[in-house]
Amino acid sequence: MNLPKVVLWIVIIYGVFCGGIFLLQDKMIYQPWGEITATPSRIGLGFENISFEASDGVHLHGWFIPAADPSGRALLFFHGNAGNISHRLESIMIFHNLGLDVLIFDYRGYGKSEGRPFEEGLYRDGRAAFDFLVERGYTRDRVVVFGRSLGGAVAARVSLEKFPGALVLESSFTSLADMAKKVARFFPVRRLLKSEYPTESILGGIRCPVLVVHSPDDEIIPFSQGMKLYEAVTGPKAFLEIKGDHNGGFILTGEAYRKGLKEFLSGIGGVER
Repeated sequence: MNLPKVVLWIVIIYGVFCGGIFLLQDKMIYQPWGEITATPSRIGLGFENISFEASDGVHLHGWFIPAADPSGRALLFFHGNAGNISHRLESIMIFHNLGLDVLIFDYRGYGKSEGRPFEEGLYRDGRAAFDFLVERGYTRDRVVVFGRSLGGAVAARVSLEKFPGALVLESSFTSLADMAKKVARFFPVRRLLKSEYPTESILGGIRCPVLVVHSPDDEIIPFSQGMKLYEAVTGPKAFLEIKGDHNGGFILTGEAYRKGLKEFLSGIGGVER
């Protein structure tokens, strides 16, 4: 095979990979499960099935879990890109034990929620969930917004627009482009991506206290990205270093994780236990 043919094949293969990235990116970003495999009753918690609508009419489903000994605060939980709310029972129990009422819901296309996921759609879902809590009687300053992994990007955008009492970003990334470059460094990912999720660039506009949680052992989202998020916050902030992998770090860290959350919330007039 002569050199021009080699170059041609390289160009063709490169083009095929670029096309694959563009066409299949939503399947790589969003990995929803439709089946609800468990409810909070499995861990002994009472809960309320709730439903509400996003601004474009998409019906969303979630759970409201009241605290047994409430602090007067509600935590709005934005989960990661895979599974659904039924895979977050361990976290629900932790927040419940901190005296927080918990609202956890599924984005469009996840669990029992309608529609299909896309960036602006998830932001609409997040705004609607926040408004649900306000309509329920919580003032904005009594809402703690929590986002894990992809949920951190949605939580940050909602916090920029809705002015909650606090924001917690756990195991989150700086931007989707930064994550894509990690696995496709030789491709023009910024031009190929349909979504941005620019968490780092919007954190400077968030004025509520922010807690960034990350593990040096995170095998999916580099610890350096967690540090960049922390550095981007210009208002009150704290950093909690945990241990363990991306999905199980908060469990492996155990009491130190719970203590770090409690100290942060107590510092903003939240949980005092």
